[in-house]
Amino acid sequence: MSLPEIRLIDVSPNKKFLALSINRIQENYDVFLKSVDGSDELTPLTKTPEATVIKDWAPDSKSILVGEDRARNERVTLYRVFLDSPCQMEPVTEVEPKFFMRGGQFGPRGDFIAYSVNYDYDTKKETETFRIVVHDLESGSKRVIARPDKPTDVMPSVDPNGRYVLYNRADEDPAGDQWWIASIDGNEDREILNFGSKAKVDADWTNDGRILFDTDTLDGIRHNFVGIGLYDVPSGEVKWISKPTDGGRYSHASVPRYSNHIVLAQEDNARTKPTLLDLNTEIYENVTPLRGNLVPITNIGNGDWLGLFYSSIHPHDVVRFNVKELDPSKFALITNMLGYSPIQREDLTAAEEMRWISEDGTRIHGWLYQAREYNGKTIVTVHGGPTAHSEDALDPEIQYFCSLGYNVLDPNYRGSTGYGVDFRELIKKDGWGGFDKEDIRTGIEYMIENGFAFPNKVGIYGTSYGGYMSWLAITQFPPDIVAAAAPICGMTDLIVDYETTRPDLRTYSEEMLGGSPTDVPERYQERSPINYVQNIRGRLLIVQGLRDPNVTKANVAEVEKRLESNKVPYEKLVFDDEGHGIIRERNVKKLLTHLAEFFDKSL
Repeated sequence: MSLPEIRLIDVSPNKKFLALSINRIQENYDVFLKSVDGSDELTPLTKTPEATVIKDWAPDSKSILVGEDRARNERVTLYRVFLDSPCQMEPVTEVEPKFFMRGGQFGPRGDFIAYSVNYDYDTKKETETFRIVVHDLESGSKRVIARPDKPTDVMPSVDPNGRYVLYNRADEDPAGDQWWIASIDGNEDREILNFGSKAKVDADWTNDGRILFDTDTLDGIRHNFVGIGLYDVPSGEVKWISKPTDGGRYSHASVPRYSNHIVLAQEDNARTKPTLLDLNTEIYENVTPLRGNLVPITNIGNGDWLGLFYSSIHPHDVVRFNVKELDPSKFALITNMLGYSPIQREDLTAAEEMRWISEDGTRIHGWLYQAREYNGKTIVTVHGGPTAHSEDALDPEIQYFCSLGYNVLDPNYRGSTGYGVDFRELIKKDGWGGFDKEDIRTGIEYMIENGFAFPNKVGIYGTSYGGYMSWLAITQFPPDIVAAAAPICGMTDLIVDYETTRPDLRTYSEEMLGGSPTDVPERYQERSPINYVQNIRGRLLIVQGLRDPNVTKANVAEVEKRLESNKVPYEKLVFDDEGHGIIRERNVKKLLTHLAEFFDKSL
């Protein structure tokens, strides 16, 4: 529980420094400075009790932009911090704003930043949709340059030439993405990438001013792998790099900072295999390490790169590596997160791959952690999303439970990324709380059948969608499958959740459940755990952050009424200074020790 974790990394434009968002070194997530040669110690650039993360570097590499979630309600304030005045945070945007903000990126000359807000500066009211804002740093003036029609989570980025802001919309269907560019002066706002109303598309600027994109849909047909291309803004022409129709098997593409390369990623059983493409020479270099995971960050010359390396027994660390030598033992450590804790590598439990067949015949994959001294009890931890996945990566919570003697299963149920588009989309076939729930149940049954778990000795927990799955398990699985559950910030009543969540998240519910509560009321009722609490026979611990704007405390208030009316006993652990998930170090320690005590007495 003392092991620090790198959450975000950004390299300075002059490639001399790294800005790193790290938790468990100070009170909360803070931003630290590190030289790219690794010769110095981490220097704190921020020190606050709140979650503070890196947003961007100024073009002159002398200052950074950070975002602070002061109230843990996801209403972020942007601050500027100069390297020669560390921990002096100068507010750039409203402190404790009455709206949500996304992004925060400098223009190429450092005279403005761009971000999105769900706020109307004229009426001074919060809005359902996000607007794209260009904020002049000298005058403080704000210019709205684009107004999407429908609510969605908008992440803008600035053209390296300083002419446009690239941003995403979902105006046609909650399940799809369209990409637009708006001119900095506000005189132009036009769509550039549209592969269909339900097509999933990602896009970002390359360092030479083109737009790299990937799409799962071509000519109206969704594929298991993505098409990857480069869009030229002046001509509107697309140069295709890979197409699934031509045998391409990539899952996504990205742009490393300040390098004329792109990263093409293949995903197989939640493992990513990256390939570098040099846009100048068109030479491909496979940089999949011999073990563990490697994410290229930036090219530093002579075949050397900075990258993020990690595995279940190696914390996220920045390393220097050469594309011709991919043995992790030859990587040079720039950071050393294990060095900030008493943990030794031999104390850690490695993830093992586990596969089983679900109720409908679908093959499911996950990670099994076997305790060295098994206590006969097993915990299932369920990742959030659901559009995310668990990796072969060091999870301090899992390692903590293994150290106490628990076996741990970390499943990637249908809807998870990391297994291709078809598996990601499979959850929509019958919606949240359908066969994804059976993927968890059959995984537990497989463990029991094979001696990794025992009947009446399995507990489950997770945050967000993982909390929702924990609610489903305790209300719909028999006690010999799940005897105890600890849902953390999990949805209980999907209608209440839809009505009280952030406006940009409602479209996610519509996408996953086939419409709004008005469109498909029976589906929302059927898949809401609150309607099955009378079935609970195991032990229940409810965990909630009271400032959560995502899965709000209304979910807990409503389910408590139902539990009490059905005389179902339960425990509750609330944090009045937390939001969606528990992240403050003191609260994480309180949560995990409480979970350990709860599962110990319940199993």
